[in-house]
Amino acid sequence: MSTNSQPTLEQEKNIDFNKLAVSGLHRRLDKIYAGGGPKRLDKLHAEGKMSARERIDFLLDPGTPRIEVGAFAGYEMYEEHGGCPAGGVVVMIGYIRGRQAIVVANDATVKAGAWFPITGKKNLRAQEIALENRLPIIYLVDSAGVYLPMQDEIFPDKEHFGRIFRNNAKLSSAGIPQIAAIMGACVAGGAYLPIMSDEALIVDKTGSVFLAGPYLVKAAIGEDADKETLGGASTHSEISGVTDYKMPDDKTCLNTIKDLVDKFGRFETAGFDRVAPRPAAGSPDDIFAIYPENGAKPYDTAELLRRLVDDGQLTFYKEHYGKTIICAYARIDGWAVGIVANNRQVVKNAKGEIQFGGVIYSDSADKATRFILNCNQKKIPLVFLHDVTGFMVGTRSEHGGIIKDGAKMVNAVSNSTVPKFTVIVGNSYGAGNYAMCGKAYDPRLIVAWPSAKIAVMGGEQAAKVLTQIQVQSLKDKGDAPDPAGEKALFEKIKARYDAQTTPWYAAARLWVDAIIDPRDTRRWISMGIEAANNAPVEKFNVGVIQT
Repeated sequence: MSTNSQPTLEQEKNIDFNKLAVSGLHRRLDKIYAGGGPKRLDKLHAEGKMSARERIDFLLDPGTPRIEVGAFAGYEMYEEHGGCPAGGVVVMIGYIRGRQAIVVANDATVKAGAWFPITGKKNLRAQEIALENRLPIIYLVDSAGVYLPMQDEIFPDKEHFGRIFRNNAKLSSAGIPQIAAIMGACVAGGAYLPIMSDEALIVDKTGSVFLAGPYLVKAAIGEDADKETLGGASTHSEISGVTDYKMPDDKTCLNTIKDLVDKFGRFETAGFDRVAPRPAAGSPDDIFAIYPENGAKPYDTAELLRRLVDDGQLTFYKEHYGKTIICAYARIDGWAVGIVANNRQVVKNAKGEIQFGGVIYSDSADKATRFILNCNQKKIPLVFLHDVTGFMVGTRSEHGGIIKDGAKMVNAVSNSTVPKFTVIVGNSYGAGNYAMCGKAYDPRLIVAWPSAKIAVMGGEQAAKVLTQIQVQSLKDKGDAPDPAGEKALFEKIKARYDAQTTPWYAAARLWVDAIIDPRDTRRWISMGIEAANNAPVEKFNVGVIQT
């Protein structure tokens, strides 16, 4: 779409669809940003405390870019417990005195900052990002501890609450700075998090840390002790020596963290190539005209990519081979990248045979595999853009070795050591999700557009399969439904399945790190590569790939 041309009727439909989707995204986020609501926020302010988001805003350098991880964590989950906006914890990547860092802040307006199962998963994700990218991590602690009604889902397993303290130790041994500020309650097992960090600050009168609170101490040993005497700022700064800095209020505490970060040394960088950034081609709003209002429709994927890369410049790899995947070198905000994107246009191969857009064929899998190997050889970060319905099926594809070619691509993605970044633009179905570096394949960051769909297969196909199975089961029992009953069963199954394919459902469970406005894609990738540049790249060894 030219910036000077009038949009066609089809483009206007696309623009309306995408703008409406982004508007829906921001409406949901506004509700999430409210946390536990205005009454609980007022109560926090009355105690002389800032909210989690206010603390982060004050801590990060003003006017600098930032990205929030897991804002949709817990979305529409735990409704019987009153909900858990953002998982009860805010995670942000931003800049403190010019130094990129990740900040983890408990939201005390949500169940007093108590830990739900998704809270633990989100904290672990934050630590994973810090560990992979050697990012300093700042904890702003204000939590009542484990949410007891759900303790069996958060306490003992490998990916539960206790893993966080194991990660504290791993981060420390890797020399990655951790600073914890005790700005509210810090109870029981949670007390280990700040004390296993490199340095701990505590705010007088509002911060407290102890293995057992006054009520539990009374029940366990019969001792009467108030919160301040048991674990307040004076106790731990003057008597026990558990904390390193006693702070009079939130703002002083946060300013002190800024001063501490300001003195950090620098890590050896990975050496990813960057030049002066250039804007992408056209206008960012052009994305809305290009991406279709119906995810099943074809569109010009190369034109979409030109709205994401500097100057719209793409150097295509094997442009005329394996056309259902586009592989290209480009720059995003100055950073050199290798792009692997599903081509949604219907194309013809060298034999003149039609190939469907969004489907991975043997030739496109082979091409992508070779390109991924090249990017690892040349130390170029990889960016995957999903709009994939899966691998090609049928007798011809099976005889042609589609499983073998797909396995080669999965192998290359799995063993890739350069950082990978994944953007789910549209469909992300079945094994296509895996081959295109879905969450299971360790992308440094994975985000979705509001148009994304993540599932084993599309709702229509899945509902047909499940309906056939259920109808056959009923027939076997002599209770086959009539055509109207069969249609009603199909619609019921499809509605349930479609609800589970939405980006909201995926983000609530942290299958993706965020749902983003498509126009913010460049910022996410650029900040992600900057973070990844802190960690040297390991030697690439692809293992066995069958030819």
